[in-house]
Amino acid sequence: MARLNVKPTRMVLSKLKSQLKVAIKGHKLMKDKRDELMRIFLEEARAIKALREEIEPQLEKVYQSFAIARAEMNPEMLEESLMFPKNSVTLVATTKNVMSVDVPSFQFQHSSTETGSVYPYGFAMTSGALDQSIALLTALFPQLMKLAEMEKEAMLLADEIEKTRRRVNALEYVKIPAYQETIKYIKMKLAEDERGNQTRLMKVKDMMVAEQIELERARSAKMLEEYTSA
Repeated sequence: MARLNVKPTRMVLSKLKSQLKVAIKGHKLMKDKRDELMRIFLEEARAIKALREEIEPQLEKVYQSFAIARAEMNPEMLEESLMFPKNSVTLVATTKNVMSVDVPSFQFQHSSTETGSVYPYGFAMTSGALDQSIALLTALFPQLMKLAEMEKEAMLLADEIEKTRRRVNALEYVKIPAYQETIKYIKMKLAEDERGNQTRLMKVKDMMVAEQIELERARSAKMLEEYTSA
């Protein structure tokens, strides 16, 4: 693991130790976030699967009825019948926060130009299968909106899980080992410098002791010379 390009000083060592503590704490928090996001995502995926299994058979009936209506009716008449719908939908998309992820929340309201009927045509020239498909689709619309909301939420959660996973891996396999390797290198460098300083101090001390011995010897020789001459 490549270490960081820093100067091996005690101040840098202290700073790196603080950064390592923050990185380790952040790694734990990110792992906890990733695990919680995974739990929420799996619950959402199971709910989506259950709702899809409920909706898909009804959608098949809608498609079947509409296919029968197309077979029974003139294409121009079918297009004209659906050209001016009576009902409209006002959709309000807001967001809610799930583990720091803004996911959509849909609210909608039906509005109709006429009360009591969802069919934008008269019944004389249209097929009963078209009536059935419109009735089924109208009843199914709230569930389709709910499914769209849940699937979008699942997509956003999956994206956030991937981002969190990359951050966890970056901390676990890059940042934290780099800090640890650099701290180890600085400690070794400082210890080496300290041993070098101790060696130099010992050499200086030996030189001073040797110099002092020489001075004592010269003094003793001088005193002996003075004594013998007297």
